[in-house]
Amino acid sequence: MIFGSINYLNLLPFQLFLKRTLPNDQTKQSFRYKKDVPSRINLAFKKRSVHAAFISSIASRGCRCTDLGIIADGPVYSVLVTPGTDEIDFESATSNALAQILGLHGKVMIGDKALRYFLSGKKGIDLSKEWKKQTDLPFVFARLCYNKYGQQIRSLAQLFAQQKIKIPQTILKKEAYKRDITPQQLLWYLEHIQYRMDHRSNASLKLFLQKSKKLRAR
Repeated sequence: MIFGSINYLNLLPFQLFLKRTLPNDQTKQSFRYKKDVPSRINLAFKKRSVHAAFISSIASRGCRCTDLGIIADGPVYSVLVTPGTDEIDFESATSNALAQILGLHGKVMIGDKALRYFLSGKKGIDLSKEWKKQTDLPFVFARLCYNKYGQQIRSLAQLFAQQKIKIPQTILKKEAYKRDITPQQLLWYLEHIQYRMDHRSNASLKLFLQKSKKLRAR
């Protein structure tokens, strides 16, 4: 199986879960990773060069998906529109559309670089916070989808949803250093990320997909 891997901080708990959960060396060897940014993972998934991945919400329409997502019920701190000329983030798919739906202007910035931008004290509009303000719903940035190995992926998703992943101090310090933030900031950020889809997140996803479809029709 080839799993599309996005090396953003919001997926660190799931990546640690996979390393701990795959039962033996043979299974781990058969579980390969393709690392890239969200927009390119979306394309690889569409071409079936990856079999499962957290796919951008806007690209997940019509896909076979689990009940896992990347969700924020309020500020997410890593998806921003910053002051300046309108500019998309080439790594993104969902967030570029979300900025347009919300009627926001400026430079879209996502991922760890956006988190560092926020933590540095610079100004920007948090897209998830703005979505919550306008809809009173959480925002679903991505969904765990698959085009092959459905039973295995669904089982992993169900198991992950039942666990609370603890990050060992050695990994915590390493990942924080790699992203140029403190371990405390890393843990604080992850407190704002949810993974289990519920009725509110499903309603939010449906609303976003409806609005994004209208956006493309303009």
